[in-house]
Amino acid sequence: MSERVSQRLRSMPSSGLLKFFDILATMDDVLSLGIGEPDLRTPDPIAEAGIEAIRRGQTGYTSNAGMRELRQAIAADLATRYDVRYDPETEILVTVGVSEALHAALLSLIDGGEGVLVPEPCFVAYAPCVCLAGGVVQSVPTSAEKGFQVTYEGLARAADVRTKALLLSYPNNPTGAVMSREGLLDVARFAREHDLIVLSDEIYDRFVYGVDHVCFPTLPEMRERTVLLGGFSKCYAMTGWRIGYACGPRDIIQAMHKVHQYIIMSAPTLAQAGALEALRYPEDCSERIIEEFSQRRDIVAQALGDIGLPCVEPLGAMYAFPSISQTGLGSAEFSERLLREEKVAVVPGNAFGASGEGHVRIAYTVPAGVLEEALERIYRFVRRL
Repeated sequence: MSERVSQRLRSMPSSGLLKFFDILATMDDVLSLGIGEPDLRTPDPIAEAGIEAIRRGQTGYTSNAGMRELRQAIAADLATRYDVRYDPETEILVTVGVSEALHAALLSLIDGGEGVLVPEPCFVAYAPCVCLAGGVVQSVPTSAEKGFQVTYEGLARAADVRTKALLLSYPNNPTGAVMSREGLLDVARFAREHDLIVLSDEIYDRFVYGVDHVCFPTLPEMRERTVLLGGFSKCYAMTGWRIGYACGPRDIIQAMHKVHQYIIMSAPTLAQAGALEALRYPEDCSERIIEEFSQRRDIVAQALGDIGLPCVEPLGAMYAFPSISQTGLGSAEFSERLLREEKVAVVPGNAFGASGEGHVRIAYTVPAGVLEEALERIYRFVRRL
């Protein structure tokens, strides 16, 4: 990069996905299991609400914090589903997806040189967002042997006097892991003992299969030290609408409001109208989407067993994270060769941190027929190896 670019950006590596998707862009007829977004259409009632907002001329800015009606609906939804309560006037901020919510939270909480614990494998943006906020990434490795669960002991090994916050993400991208209540109670105890703020990214909270999701701020003494991040992208197939939210203690949310005010102004008005309809609609628009993904998860789990790729059972999100170590290939070589030889795209595990090496991420975000064909090609590829 040019020396005119900030040192902060020059020292930040590009995403591990960049080279991989550059190759993908040059190829035709690829079956892609790489993109982490539902392939289904936004449910019609939500889409119609956005269209109707245009017809009404509802195309200007909203309140910086988001439409009052939407904040009230978010508060009501969280109270109903998790019995956790937030004041929609002072403790909820509507954002441009969870990505903006995370960035605003880190900018509001972290001073230069302060540490943020980041369990990995993790979403590719977490570490860069910590760095952009001036923080220090303190990686917390997790492993397949322990179900990719973060533990008290793992946190203790990574923390030091600089540590101020913990970035938690369950159900997890890329592993599909879901933390048990007992495991989260241990994490909560660590946060209390070390006086940490917890950023809990729960964007996949509805995507759980045969288990319950535990909303982190519902744990004892955690509401006042947790910023809950959520949104509509996954469970309502609204990724392009870019609509999310943050809930938390008033002082933190008001600081985030200041960041949001200066860099965003307000979340997209049409997206807010759609999100409000999603929460108001008498039938849960997300149920069909989640049921579809549950069926796809079963297809992937069965196929990986037949292929012989060991995989921690994905209990949440929309990903499987099988081990490919027995093939003798690293995750990048496995993914690139699979793409070139069988025209199937998966994501190298090391794109999600060093703990992801030896694995690949499979996103079951394509129709069942396409998914089955892609898994058959993976089977052929592994057998040749």
